[in-house]
Amino acid sequence: MAKEEMLEMEGVVQEVLPNTQFRVELTNGASVLAYAGGKVVRHRIRILAGDRVSLEISPYDLTRGRISFRHKDERPAPVQVRRPQYKKR
Repeated sequence: MAKEEMLEMEGVVQEVLPNTQFRVELTNGASVLAYAGGKVVRHRIRILAGDRVSLEISPYDLTRGRISFRHKDERPAPVQVRRPQYKKR
C-alpha cells in the first residue's frame, strides 16, 4: 500500500514554542503546530515569529506539520552608510 502524499501549504509563524516547535497560521486561516525538519535543522536556519514558511502536512492529522522551507523577506536589506575615514594627526 502506497503512502499518502504530504500536503504543501504556506503560512506565517505566529509564536515560537520550546523544543523547536512553532505555532503557524496558514493562508486559509487555520492554525497548525509545526516543527523544523530536515535540512532546516541540519543547516541551523533560524525561524522567528513573523517569518513566512512552507509546511508539509499529513492528510491524516491536519493540526500538525513540518517546516520544510523559510522564505526570504521581500524587503531589501538595510544599506550601511560608509563614513569617510579621517587621518589622525
